[in-house]
Amino acid sequence: MSVDKFNSEGYYDPTAYEAMSTVEKEERALRAFRPIVYICSPYAGEIEKNVKAAQEYSRFAVEKGYIPIAPHLLFPQFLNDANPKERQLGLFFGNALMSKCSEVWVFGSRISAGMKAEINRAKWKNYRLRYFTETCEEVHHVCNN
Repeated sequence: MSVDKFNSEGYYDPTAYEAMSTVEKEERALRAFRPIVYICSPYAGEIEKNVKAAQEYSRFAVEKGYIPIAPHLLFPQFLNDANPKERQLGLFFGNALMSKCSEVWVFGSRISAGMKAEINRAKWKNYRLRYFTETCEEVHHVCNN
């Protein structure tokens, strides 16, 4: 939609032009807005399988109009998850990123120890939690783990 400076009768109409330009800018900004979501899913154990799943969950978030943050896809690239100090550092970094997210999305039926810590932090900080199955179907009634 492009706003014309002239009205339907061909007269210059700056008031209507400014008002309609403002509305157009606001609509464009709303279409461009994508909330950031924290992807919470297993990492340890079957790492290759879990990384692939986290990639799929992140893709799902993108397709739903969100920006995914999946720390377990980022930090293991340069931190050693087997080293307890580096694992703690990665969890700390993840918590910092979580604070920038509008929601925390928990995927899968198995809640790992790392996920449990993330969920507890999200609850403690009163972040919005949403739960999904491994096939990205939202679950509305969740047992307290």
